[in-house]
Amino acid sequence: MDTVLLLKALILGIVEGLTEFLPISSTGHLILAGDLLDFNDDRGKLFEIVIQSGAILAVVWEYRARIAGVLRGLGRDRLANRLTLNLAIAFMPLAILGLAFKKAIEAHLFKPIPVALAFIVGAFVILWAERRQHVIRVETVDDMTPLDALKLGLAQACALIPGTSRSGATIIGGLLFGLSRKAATEFSFFLAIPTLIAATGYQLYKERALLHADDLGMWAVGFVAAFVSAFLCVRWLLRYISSHDFTIFAWYRIAFGLIVLGTAYGGVVQWTPS
Repeated sequence: MDTVLLLKALILGIVEGLTEFLPISSTGHLILAGDLLDFNDDRGKLFEIVIQSGAILAVVWEYRARIAGVLRGLGRDRLANRLTLNLAIAFMPLAILGLAFKKAIEAHLFKPIPVALAFIVGAFVILWAERRQHVIRVETVDDMTPLDALKLGLAQACALIPGTSRSGATIIGGLLFGLSRKAATEFSFFLAIPTLIAATGYQLYKERALLHADDLGMWAVGFVAAFVSAFLCVRWLLRYISSHDFTIFAWYRIAFGLIVLGTAYGGVVQWTPS
C-alpha cells in the first residue's frame, strides 16, 4: 500500500472524526482537505463518505447503554418507542430531499468556494441564534414530541448544502425550537446514526464498482482515525456545552471561510474551480 495514500487516509479520518459532530461541517472540511491532498476524485469522495462509519461507531459506543436499552424496550417501553419514532420522523426530510436533489447539489456545490461561502453564512446564523433569548421547553431527548422531531429533521435537511453542517443545523435548530442545549446536542448524536448509516450504505451500493481489496488498508486507517477522533470529540463536546455556547464555532467558520476565499482569489491555492 502506498505510504502517501495511507497518510492521506489518516489525515482525512482525523478531519472526519473531529468535525462530524461539531457545528463546523465535516463535509465541507473533507471537500477542502480532499482538494488540498489531491484526493478529490470519485475514489476519494467515496472514501470520505464511508469513513463516516468510524464516526458512527464512536457515537454508538459512547451511548451503547442507552441504545441497548432502547432496543430492548421497543414495543414495550414508552420512552424507547418515542425516541425511535422521533428518530424515524427526523430522518425522513433529509432522506427524501437528498434523493431528490443530491445530483444537482453535488454537481454545483461540492466545490471549495461554495463551501467557504456556506461556512460564513452558517456562522452568522449561529451568531444570530446565540444572541436570541432561549426559552427552553424541552429539557431532555425523552421530552421531545413528534413535531419537535419533524422540525429538527427539516433543520438537518439544510445540511444537504455542503459547508452548512449536519450537526450544526440540528443543534441550532433545536435551540431555536425550544430544546435545551443538551437535548439538541444529544438528539443530533442519535440522529447521526441512521442518517450516516443510510448515506454510507447508499454510497457503497451506488459506487460498488470502485471498491477494491487493495484499498482495505486505506479504509482501515481512515476508519480507525475517524473512530478515535470522533470519540474524543463527542466526549469533549458533551463537557463543553455544559458551560459554553457555540459562538466560538461561528468565529472559526468565518475565519476558515475567509482564508479559503482569500487563498482562492489571491492565487495562493489553486482550489478546484466552482
